[in-house]
Amino acid sequence: MIDMHTHSIFSDGELIPSELVRRAVVHGYRAIGITDHADFTNVEHVLKNVSKAKYLEDEFDIQVKVGVEITHVPPRKIAPLARMAKELGAEIVVVHGETINEPVMPGTNAASVELADVDILAHPGFITIEDAEIARDNDVCLEITARNGHNRTNGHVARIGMEAGATLVVDTDTHSPENLITKEFALKVAMGAGLTEKQAQAVLDNSLRFLE
Repeated sequence: MIDMHTHSIFSDGELIPSELVRRAVVHGYRAIGITDHADFTNVEHVLKNVSKAKYLEDEFDIQVKVGVEITHVPPRKIAPLARMAKELGAEIVVVHGETINEPVMPGTNAASVELADVDILAHPGFITIEDAEIARDNDVCLEITARNGHNRTNGHVARIGMEAGATLVVDTDTHSPENLITKEFALKVAMGAGLTEKQAQAVLDNSLRFLE
């Protein structure tokens, strides 16, 4: 399992990074991204503290990627914040997409897929084919999520992503211990979004790009 979208106590997650990583190891993870919610008010704080979790790579057979999830930031401010995050050492920049579950500002998806500094557009709701094509061209991954609520539009994301030729990935958006999943379950999440087993396996393989 390679999961680039999880949260710790440095935003709204329940676990400190060491427990989050340890539980991921038990689930068979090869890599985990700790991507706590961030805006201009806390991005330095999040990255400074989460980066200390890199020591766990010396203790466990797992890669720990330090990142942020840019969340509810006005679309025209996403680009400078994503750039700032990368300059501060973020290895993964996720943007909180236009899920139907929250009042995300319209235009967030469009602003995010245009940026080289964005790695993953999370739970992008009813993303348009035009935005998915731009994501393809700019190598921004579109997320199929295991997270309850956000996953209601997984079928749409998978269909539009495949039609556009965009890169799809499966992540958990983990906030609590029970949100972590195995690779086998991730395959079921992708197939549940309407992909064939072969397509679903290819989607899981897309996350190999995040390994060193």
